[in-house]
Amino acid sequence: MANSTDRHPLRHNAGDDLRLIALQQFSSVGFAGASLQQIADAAGYSKSSVLYHFASKEALLEEALTPAIARLREMVDQLAADPDRVRARARFIDDFIDFLLQFRLEVHTFINQGQSLRHVPVVDRAQGLIVRLADVLCDETASIEDRLRFGIALGGAAYTLVAGLTFFNDEIAPAADVRPALRAVVTELLAPVSVAGSSAPGTEN
Repeated sequence: MANSTDRHPLRHNAGDDLRLIALQQFSSVGFAGASLQQIADAAGYSKSSVLYHFASKEALLEEALTPAIARLREMVDQLAADPDRVRARARFIDDFIDFLLQFRLEVHTFINQGQSLRHVPVVDRAQGLIVRLADVLCDETASIEDRLRFGIALGGAAYTLVAGLTFFNDEIAPAADVRPALRAVVTELLAPVSVAGSSAPGTEN
């Protein structure tokens, strides 16, 4: 139950509200720059209500990122289990774009702020999945250029989607318009990258 000092005492989904507001704050000012008081103020709750639901800012981050990390793990497992790497990567790109559109704030937090949040357990789990994803997507002989393409495709897409929410008055464009454009850009970036388990880009063993 919300604290009597809350500005919206009748809301019943305080945990969901706080997770969303926290993600917005983490994306706009960074995890280090967002205080529990700022999150509480933005959500219309008292700080004591935030602490009632989450023991700390780190606990709030854990809860906010876990659904996205669980979905990413599922996607990486599916990608790794498919012996047809070329087909699997094409399917992964579609899944990944849907993932970005659904979890853009979460992805921005653990990809674009990953280095500053090292040793935070939930972020370390996410970073481990990103490393595993790179190993599954890219051939073991991948060049520096290939690895840059991978990083720009993931991190750049996440950053751009969040920039549309953070630095402008509205989203870059409706999701229905963004999705095909994002697919074209990510596919173009990854197309030259050697597929792990294949003899050459765009070919099968």
